[in-house]
Amino acid sequence: MKKFARIIALVMAVALMATLFASCKKEDNVLKMGTNAAFPPYEYYEGDKIVGIDAEIGALIAKKLDMELEIVDMDFNGIIAAVQNGSIDMGMAGMTKDPDREKSVNFSTSYATGVQVVIVKEGSAIKSIDDLKGKKIGVQEATTGDSYATSDFGEEAVKRYVNGAAAVQDLQNGSIDAVIIDNEPAKAFVAANEGLTILETEYTVEEYAIAVSKDDPELLEKINKAIAELKEEGKIDEIINKYIPAE
Repeated sequence: MKKFARIIALVMAVALMATLFASCKKEDNVLKMGTNAAFPPYEYYEGDKIVGIDAEIGALIAKKLDMELEIVDMDFNGIIAAVQNGSIDMGMAGMTKDPDREKSVNFSTSYATGVQVVIVKEGSAIKSIDDLKGKKIGVQEATTGDSYATSDFGEEAVKRYVNGAAAVQDLQNGSIDAVIIDNEPAKAFVAANEGLTILETEYTVEEYAIAVSKDDPELLEKINKAIAELKEEGKIDEIINKYIPAE
């Protein structure tokens, strides 16, 4: 009888712990956003704080969901895996929805448009996209610029970097001939580094979206609803125009 009572007590204790754990999970009101804060003006550091278009839109999405936003800075190459394993709730890093990524995660509706461009040294013989043939091209690893360049010019033509700044540095010291990257970071890098320019011809145009785990369709639905409301309210345009003034 005593043994049976002990078993009952143990079962009740386990049940209580499970209830307490579930309650803690319910009260966890934090939306974790994974990003790579080396991609101005979408995400970058201002002192110790990560700011930018994605940071501000992410905060508004969290507010719509009655949650607090926590931004986790990581290598761009690790964001999809982090979404998959649940260490972050969403990946928001100027990320383009593409078929390869969609095999691993779901994507929200688009919230911004990005343009891939080519940075070269002033006076370079590279004047158009076709001139990139046979040249060494720097890209940020695991980005669409990486996949496009590899597909168009071959694996041997591409040199991969953890971030765009490292690629631009190698362009300046002559280790590579060009860098393919999104237009807005490209403008920031060119403004900060003398002797560089952006080709007039756009490489490609793409849509930015938020990566969410395939195991969490409810969160995806909530994020899509928040994006739709923010667009309707003009908040997303307001943020983008703040960082990217109309020329």
